[in-house]
Amino acid sequence: MSLVTQHAIMAIGGAEDKIHGKEILQTFFHRCGGPDACIGVIPCASRDPVAIAGRYQQIFGDMGARAIKVMDIRDRSQGEDPSWKTVLEQCSGVFITGGDQVRLCGLLADTPLIDMIRQRAQLGEIALAGTSAGAAVMGHHMIAGGGSGESPNRSLVDMAIGLGFVPEVIVDQHFHNRNRMARLISAIAMQPDRLGLGIDEDTCALFERDGSFRVIGKGVITVVDPSAVTHTNEPDVAASDPLSIHGLQVHLLAHGDRFDWRHGKVVTVAR
Repeated sequence: MSLVTQHAIMAIGGAEDKIHGKEILQTFFHRCGGPDACIGVIPCASRDPVAIAGRYQQIFGDMGARAIKVMDIRDRSQGEDPSWKTVLEQCSGVFITGGDQVRLCGLLADTPLIDMIRQRAQLGEIALAGTSAGAAVMGHHMIAGGGSGESPNRSLVDMAIGLGFVPEVIVDQHFHNRNRMARLISAIAMQPDRLGLGIDEDTCALFERDGSFRVIGKGVITVVDPSAVTHTNEPDVAASDPLSIHGLQVHLLAHGDRFDWRHGKVVTVAR
C-alpha cells in the first residue's frame, strides 16, 4: 500500500525542463515507481504524435523506466477499443502530452480509456501527469482558447468540457508567459464554484490524495479563488463588457508551497 499513497495527479504548465535537472519529470517518474515504472504516454493532443511520444519515450527510458507504452490514438473508435484496458492495467503512470486540448478532448472524452484513467488516478492506483494541453483538460470545465491583453470579459475566453480528473479546478497553462490572468479571471467569473489555477511554464501543481497540491518548478502558480466574492456583474452584462468582481482572492505560490484546495488556504509556505 505504501506505493499507492505516493501516487498523484500532476498538472504541468508546459515547457517543462527536459534536459537539465528534469525535476518535474523526475518527480513523475518516481511517483510511477521509479525503475519499476510502466508509463503510458498519450500524445494525441499533438499533430505530430510520433515525434512527441518519441521524446518522452527517450526521457523516461533514460531515467530507467521498466516499460513505456505509447497510446497513439488518431480517432475516437481507437479510443473506444477495449484492448486499451489491458494496456492500462499494466501501467503505474500515464503522461498526457501537450498540443491542442480541444483535439485531445474530441478524441478521448467519454471513452472507456479516459473513464478508466480517471478512476484509477482518483483512487491513487496510478500517477497521472498532463503538460500544457494535458494540464488544461484536468478540470470538468476547460479553457479551450481565448485572448489576452484585455480587461476580463466573457468573450475573452472560450470554455468547453474537460476530462474531469480534478473536477473542482479550472487550469490555464503557460500562464504568466502568455499573459493569461484576464482570461482565467473571466473563466472563474463564469464558473464561480470552481478554483482557478494559472500554472507557469516549467511549473507543476502536484495534487496529493489529502486534498492539497504542492508547487514544483521554476515559476509560480496563481490561485484565483472566488469563494469570498461579494458581488459580480457577470450575469448582467454583455459578453464583451468589462467584468466587475468584488472580494476575489488571489494567491501566488512558488516552489515548495502547499495549498489546501478543498478549503482554499495555504497550508505550507516555502522556505
